[in-house]
Amino acid sequence: MAKVLIAQGGGPTAVINQSMVGAVLESRKFNNVELVYGAFHGVRGIVDEEFLDLTQETTHNLEMVANTPSSALGSTRDKPDLKYCQEIFKVLQAHEINYFFYIGGNDSSDTVRIVSEEARKANYPLRSVHIPKTIDNDLVENDHTPGFPSAARFVAQAFIGANLDNNALPGIYLAVVMGRHAGFLTAASALGKKFPDDGPHLIYLPERVFEVDKFLADVKATMDRYGRCVIAVSEGIHDAEGVPIAVKLAKDVEKDAHGNVQLSGTGALADMLCDEIRTKLGVKRVRGDTFGYVQRSFIGCVSDVDQREAREVGEKAVQYAMWGDRDGSVVIERTGFYSVDYRLAPLEAVAGKTKVMPDEFISESGTDVTDAFRLYLRPLLGSGMPDAYRLRQNLVSKVLQG
Repeated sequence: MAKVLIAQGGGPTAVINQSMVGAVLESRKFNNVELVYGAFHGVRGIVDEEFLDLTQETTHNLEMVANTPSSALGSTRDKPDLKYCQEIFKVLQAHEINYFFYIGGNDSSDTVRIVSEEARKANYPLRSVHIPKTIDNDLVENDHTPGFPSAARFVAQAFIGANLDNNALPGIYLAVVMGRHAGFLTAASALGKKFPDDGPHLIYLPERVFEVDKFLADVKATMDRYGRCVIAVSEGIHDAEGVPIAVKLAKDVEKDAHGNVQLSGTGALADMLCDEIRTKLGVKRVRGDTFGYVQRSFIGCVSDVDQREAREVGEKAVQYAMWGDRDGSVVIERTGFYSVDYRLAPLEAVAGKTKVMPDEFISESGTDVTDAFRLYLRPLLGSGMPDAYRLRQNLVSKVLQG
């Protein structure tokens, strides 16, 4: 009889539990599966042997958890090296695990690759499958990644609200969105635009070099044209040498546990860009926001398309492992408008690689997206996207000032 182990890694998303539950329920359908375990806090939980017996969980509760954002099993930011993965494999052997499913992004796929290689070297019967997840949408091979559509829906709706506010009380509004290397999530801000003068008027992505002087000129031109300006900025914007603007403008630089510069977690980037606008352009009404964690697991605007596909990648992972008897990474491919299919890619094709926005999605100016991107993203946002309307300008003739 076989044992299954499922873990979640990296940043939580609004639909990562759909993938977990999909893998659990699909595994429980197979007669050869005796036990289904979940590891608390990802690979750290595996090394510490902190397992939850999901075989005993009711289907009813699993379904309710599936519709709940964030990682129900807990996650981790640990980035395992070879030695760490050998410890993982040692625990899998000790518990006689036959099927290992890890839900996560780039680093998680690389972990699965190393564990798979260790099992192969030891001639141990282990099937290891990576289940895709990341709000950054930066996994290669995939048309898009579960978690991204719901986060993109949040960003689009947040900018609808910010634009309405800015239109009522004109000024400059700037928001920093997650995305260290890929600008997909920041670009999603454009999907909230309805009228030609709606914001965001300017969108800055890490796929293009950011020049502070050019940025200020863009803002001034927008203010001259509309009398207001709404700006979307990716946390990963950088100069021509690749130096993050957050570092270039900062007096003190914070780093995370992996040594990566904290680009947006402190709100510093938004504050510094707003200060540049105030001091260089002399605009008083300038406001900056940093969306931060709120965009990852926001419960109020989850994409139904994202939920469905997140469930299916979990189910397909189990099917590939059980029926196909192969290791790999589940990949989403777009077919038609709009539908998807799934395939299993070799782990080495996905592991540790980063996808960025293609040129055809970015406007020539570098401060907007193209219709190709809008057509790409719109079906992913799901049904029931809100719309904003305006009063028609049926002006009454002035009497005293006529």
